[in-house]
Amino acid sequence: MKYKRQKATALNYDEQQDTAPKITATGKGLVAENIIEQAKLHDVPIVEDETLAELLGELNINEKIPEELYQAVAEVFGFIYKLDEMHNSTKN
Repeated sequence: MKYKRQKATALNYDEQQDTAPKITATGKGLVAENIIEQAKLHDVPIVEDETLAELLGELNINEKIPEELYQAVAEVFGFIYKLDEMHNSTKN
């Protein structure tokens, strides 16, 4: 069985400043593990999508995602928004 190196990409979207989400970190192997660990340490939601990670991994840091990926990334942000809502409603 062939071992696949882990891949990770971090995204950020500031609707006040950005026209599209942008890449804030990306990497494979140990770098990917570090990105995931930092996300966990800072309570940043993690979504696993191997295909999307592969596509986003081709982009450079601070590069905005291309229009072809808007739908997929919007679904990720929608999922994260729902998680945040659920988390906040259990706090109150």
